[in-house]
Amino acid sequence: MDVTLDKRYELDVSPEVAWTLLSDISATASCMPGAEITEKVDETHYKGMVRSRIGPATMAFSGTIEVLDLDVEKRLLNFVGKGADKTGSSASMDLSARIESGETPNSSVMVGVAKITVSGKLAQFGSRLIMPVADAMLQKFIESFRAKAADLAGGPSQAAPGSVGSDASTSRPKQAAKPSELNVFQLIWMVIKGWFSKK
Repeated sequence: MDVTLDKRYELDVSPEVAWTLLSDISATASCMPGAEITEKVDETHYKGMVRSRIGPATMAFSGTIEVLDLDVEKRLLNFVGKGADKTGSSASMDLSARIESGETPNSSVMVGVAKITVSGKLAQFGSRLIMPVADAMLQKFIESFRAKAADLAGGPSQAAPGSVGSDASTSRPKQAAKPSELNVFQLIWMVIKGWFSKK
């Protein structure tokens, strides 16, 4: 089953700062609830994990990320992430995101299109639930991204536009020591509240 999300998010940081964060794969992945990069295989391939909590149970989805395009001039990132758990459920996401200039020098816009494919038990929920849950996950992601970008913008040093992509850059945001778990019940509750608020 496939769902596609097309989103625009306004950011209160310059395009240079937003791109510095977006182009850091590990930092960007850590903005997604429960996600963590566990290994950098090479410049375009990573291994990772998503931890999710459903009530008292915690599940872990292991997977990979392949960076298909990282265009500094266009401030464009395109990658494919794939993951599966031990029950046979699997999911993949083809994400294309770019940073555009905002209305002021210290503002920008993240424009993204994500195609999400799920199979196994996950697909049994149907698109009516999968799409709003994915939307809620992206909302959590952008909240974290905005916070990290604000920290980066207020830090002692900012990266120049041409300095992105360097692992040694001192302007990279600090990585969290322990990633948070993805609370599935919390996301579903957000969806239910959204449904009732529209009535």
